[in-house]
Amino acid sequence: MSDLSASRPVLRLKPGAHARRIRHGHPWAYLSDVVADRRSRAIPPGAIATLVDAERQPLGSFAINMGSRIVARALDPSPDAWIDADWILGRLRTAADHRDRLYDAPFYRLIHAEADGLPGVVIDRFGDVAVLQPNAAWADARVDAIADGLRALGLSHVLLNAGGRARASEGLSDESRWLIGGVDAPVAVEMNGATYLADLTGGQKTGLFFDQRPNHAFVAGLSAGASVLDVFAHVGGFGLAALAGGATTALAVDGSASALALAEAGAARMGRTEAFATRRGDAFDVLSALEGEGARFGVVVADPPAFAPAKSALAAGLRAYERVARLSAPLVAPGGYLTLCSCSHAADLGKFRASCVRGIGRAGRGAQLVHTGFAGPDHPVHPQLAESGYLKALTFRILS
Repeated sequence: MSDLSASRPVLRLKPGAHARRIRHGHPWAYLSDVVADRRSRAIPPGAIATLVDAERQPLGSFAINMGSRIVARALDPSPDAWIDADWILGRLRTAADHRDRLYDAPFYRLIHAEADGLPGVVIDRFGDVAVLQPNAAWADARVDAIADGLRALGLSHVLLNAGGRARASEGLSDESRWLIGGVDAPVAVEMNGATYLADLTGGQKTGLFFDQRPNHAFVAGLSAGASVLDVFAHVGGFGLAALAGGATTALAVDGSASALALAEAGAARMGRTEAFATRRGDAFDVLSALEGEGARFGVVVADPPAFAPAKSALAAGLRAYERVARLSAPLVAPGGYLTLCSCSHAADLGKFRASCVRGIGRAGRGAQLVHTGFAGPDHPVHPQLAESGYLKALTFRILS
């Protein structure tokens, strides 16, 4: 080892642990994989260490948190990598170059955690504003360096969003704050011809779901001349895209009054106020009520939150997805389209599709699957981490 790697803490895998998998690119080691002795347990959360195999051969530079289920996160294959501000800026520049080739305006997911080489870090970009979620201890300890890197890319405002679910398991605080600058009004985002207003400080997640961009576009292409129902609408994601695609009307359903108010403001900016309506309430209750009212739509979309955020919730989550499909399918006019989405990484595509098909069948509707969508290319998938490819969107044509 070099002087640098020799001076770092060392964390050793147990014999038989998945050293080969890590050598081939898997980015994590779990507590059960490592020798958790007194020395390793003394490594401070967020420290950089050299991970070695059972024979003490180095596997690279890893971020350590012995208090987390994921105790080691891969940062660099070299045990001599200096994880400093320049290293962080290099990862940010590489990620920005990819996004700037994809989009003609700087509104996108800039960093998608492990898939962009910054484990546990999510950054969404809204023009000259970045919303940073440092969901791992190593990143939380280096937020100033990350913010400085974002400033070097030309951003003027950086918000630390501490609302990520994973932060609690990393032992991190839930206090959000501006690291650089600050904005006090929703940010307007033009996407797929629609206008969205993102509340960066008080909205869900980082304020807008960039991951659905290609699925919004696909549904918009089906919506010309159709009435559209957008359930779990947030700030109007599918409904506003459908209006931009030529829908005659769009009804947005959500439990959040503030999100629906932003959706209405987006429709107003598009000049489609008269075509856009909202209905606040529990989505399941509203779906049942709409069926009782005899409502029918040319396009129905349901984009719920993660019903199965972990394997322990998988069975209940799949039942919830089936219920969404069962309640949504009767609202689609014959020959219309039903799009059902899942952002649960624990529910893989096959399980999610089976739940949707069961729900449509239980509703007594006949259907064909016409499209399977995923997150956009600003949400790259780590080839050895299924969790990074969480989003699925299935579009069915309801035939009878």
